[in-house]
Amino acid sequence: MIEDIKVGMKYRKEIVVTDDLTAKAIGSGGLEVFSTPSLIALFEITSKDLIDNMLPETQSSVGTEICMKHLKATPVGKKAWCEVEIDEVDGRKIHFIGKCFDEDGQIGEGNHYRFIVDNEKFLKKVYGK
Repeated sequence: MIEDIKVGMKYRKEIVVTDDLTAKAIGSGGLEVFSTPSLIALFEITSKDLIDNMLPETQSSVGTEICMKHLKATPVGKKAWCEVEIDEVDGRKIHFIGKCFDEDGQIGEGNHYRFIVDNEKFLKKVYGK
């Protein structure tokens, strides 16, 4: 339930950097290193995963804003992970702060907002245009 979502809650998600997550594969650059879009996706997915199991099946969270600094390149084959924490809960608006790491240290940091929506109402509004 949404009331179970509290400031201070934390979550960590780990991946291994694969070829399909590189800047070259995604098209955001020409090198075979962990791409910035993939880093941003890891941050957003980690934030979403923290609260997903607290929402009823009729609700979801949608990303509304993200700000991310990509501090260091990570090669293919290395583990990378993101650690997020809920920094603020304002009704259905949730603010996350987080840092990303690889086996050699910090590779990114940022903040992200998600908004809790009713699935049916949200999709009606999107597709009812």
